[in-house]
Amino acid sequence: MSTITVTDSAAPAPARTARPEYKVTGRRVLRSEWAKLWSLRSTWITLGLGLLFLVAFGVIAAAHYKSQINSGERLRPDDATATALSLSVFGTNFAQLALGVLGVLVTAGEYSTGMIRSTLAAVPRRLPVLWSKAAVFGLVALVVSTIGVFIAFMITSGIVSGTPAALTISHSGVVRSLLGAGLYLGLVGVIGTALGALLRSVAGGISVLVASLMLIPGLISLLPTSWQDNISPYLPSNAGEAMFALTHDSTTLAPTAGLLVFLSWTVLALAGAAYRLLRTDA
Repeated sequence: MSTITVTDSAAPAPARTARPEYKVTGRRVLRSEWAKLWSLRSTWITLGLGLLFLVAFGVIAAAHYKSQINSGERLRPDDATATALSLSVFGTNFAQLALGVLGVLVTAGEYSTGMIRSTLAAVPRRLPVLWSKAAVFGLVALVVSTIGVFIAFMITSGIVSGTPAALTISHSGVVRSLLGAGLYLGLVGVIGTALGALLRSVAGGISVLVASLMLIPGLISLLPTSWQDNISPYLPSNAGEAMFALTHDSTTLAPTAGLLVFLSWTVLALAGAAYRLLRTDA
């Protein structure tokens, strides 16, 4: 009796679907940072506050000036030299805090939640992450700030029309100053982003930002006058103010010089953040 053995041929393995290869490119990193920025509720709230500060404080300053003129009160020295432009950019001192703080949150916030590990795992070269965060938020802050200062000036110039502070958009230097104010606030946002990546702490980044823009200039005023004249114009906030001031004197920088000094501070902050990002783990 013979035995017949039937051998089943092995079934062919199902073909695997090849997954598309995704390359890390600068454009994709930018798109990723853009999506992350707008996915946060704090982005909408803080940008709204920055825009509100620019417009509201400019309008309040103009209304106060107009009330003094109408009542015949003696103007303070600062108010006596006020213009529609200087009144409209009065809110930059407050808007810079909102935009700078949001810049810190853009980078330091990822370190506090641990999400930065996933980001750097997706982008192993690391530096494109920093450049993309700074570029995306800097551009957003620039656009929002520029819109805000132009709106503030249009309202403010209408309020102070017919007073010694009256100016129109066609006045020499006005457009340059308004664009300079928007650029200044955009760069403040970039500095905040750099400080967040450098210090990797929301509280630390905000503290250094506030100290650099507001506290140190006040401390410098306590120094002898000769020291103030040599140091004060080159501080970040004073160099930034020179970018959008309509008039200048011997104690302030010219707009171009102020821009170059403030850009130097921005590059210095970014360089420090880049060095730490490359040298230390997340």
